[in-house]
Amino acid sequence: MQTNKIQEITDIIGDFPYRIALAGGWIDQPFVSRLNPTPPGSMVVISVEPDFMWMNRAGAATSTRKVALQLWGKLPDKEPHLLVEELYNAENKNKQHPSGSQDMIGLIYPGINRLDYDFSYKDGLFPVHIETVISPDIAEWVQNVIHVIPINQRPPGYNPLGIKNLNPQWIKKLGDSGKDCFNAIIHKDIKLLGQSMNICMECWEILMPHIISHPTIDVDLKGLLNFYQSNYPGAMYSGCGGGYLFVASEKPVPGSLHFKVRLPKNL
Repeated sequence: MQTNKIQEITDIIGDFPYRIALAGGWIDQPFVSRLNPTPPGSMVVISVEPDFMWMNRAGAATSTRKVALQLWGKLPDKEPHLLVEELYNAENKNKQHPSGSQDMIGLIYPGINRLDYDFSYKDGLFPVHIETVISPDIAEWVQNVIHVIPINQRPPGYNPLGIKNLNPQWIKKLGDSGKDCFNAIIHKDIKLLGQSMNICMECWEILMPHIISHPTIDVDLKGLLNFYQSNYPGAMYSGCGGGYLFVASEKPVPGSLHFKVRLPKNL
């Protein structure tokens, strides 16, 4: 039986970026940022080319991406901050627990972005400032040293918000990990990059322990994390319940994938 040849992977998965989130995640949620004693707190997101299909329910903003595909089909040629607000409103309409704006920003803004959240600005829903890096040299470095290992999808019934220990000093530490992560990337400092990822995971375990420890999870997420953090400069999960494990290393990591940072087409 002859089948029609499909020319591009985007013919199947859609021609829209994915995004990965690194250190500082959850600082984009107002219930977290409002308790930060030294705002703004930061996190890092990277826009990723759609050159392979990322798992659903795995911390890659696939639900937000699905809404964007339904809304626009392709990324419109429009001011990014306007697209972010439009997509945020479309996805979060009537939601009890709205997605944070880092999902939308990571998909829409090109390159590597530091998002600075201050609850006094727009009730913490959107960052007070976005610092963007679109240097091809830095993009090449980060996509070479961050190794992506598929672990699992969030299981049915999973909820990361069951326990909240929202200690202001740990929230400050979380926001600082995002700043350190961004600085590490722009200075190509693998040691600092790994440290920022490890600290972010430590903050998650303190602030919301169900992020990686929950009755519905049957994977030893802590054991895997400890192994990679012990053998490489740093490691962190892509999101709640596991998803992908991001490992910071200038050496090969067995079984890992690599992504391509999405840069403006005119570079």
